[in-house]
Amino acid sequence: MAEIREIPLFPLHPVLFPGGRLPLQIFEPRYLDMVVRCMRDGLPFGVVLIRRGADARLSRDASQPEIFDVGTEAEIVDFNQLSNGRLGIVVRGARKFRVRSIREAPDHLLIGEVDILPDEPLVPIGGEYEELVDILRELIQHPLIQKLGLEIAFDDARSVGYRLAELLPIEPEIKQSLLKLQWPRERLQELSRLVDKLRG
Repeated sequence: MAEIREIPLFPLHPVLFPGGRLPLQIFEPRYLDMVVRCMRDGLPFGVVLIRRGADARLSRDASQPEIFDVGTEAEIVDFNQLSNGRLGIVVRGARKFRVRSIREAPDHLLIGEVDILPDEPLVPIGGEYEELVDILRELIQHPLIQKLGLEIAFDDARSVGYRLAELLPIEPEIKQSLLKLQWPRERLQELSRLVDKLRG
């Protein structure tokens, strides 16, 4: 049976993958309150990709963004006050979920009733995808990526697929389609195709 729970949702333009790290700047009151509650109670919130609309509520009558239905739980692993007065946090991706329904809280925070998706199977990388491992090893040499402190298991198809999907320069909608896949080898196959396209 799928686990069903209610979590606050944070619609964004980046896609968060399980095990990934994402730095965020928090300034809207609804999200500041959400972060305080999540930190106090040790609970995650959900990161979901925006399909259409804006992530910030810039006016009183602004409409909520339209979102994709698969997202990732975000656990807060670090925070600090930024020089611009905003709250900086770093989140780590946990479990994937599918949004069943959404309601809007009085402070305009979106609350999602979600199904927690089962963990993907642990699958070895396989010799046919060694080139993807090499590309990933090269990407993580970049100083900005090294700052994230990513944990990568280079022999695990899930880990390699997730990290490549988030680090490659591809459209958020394509990253979203890779997030939705439930089979690690299928994701690697799709990534191989995308790498060939980027080279073309």
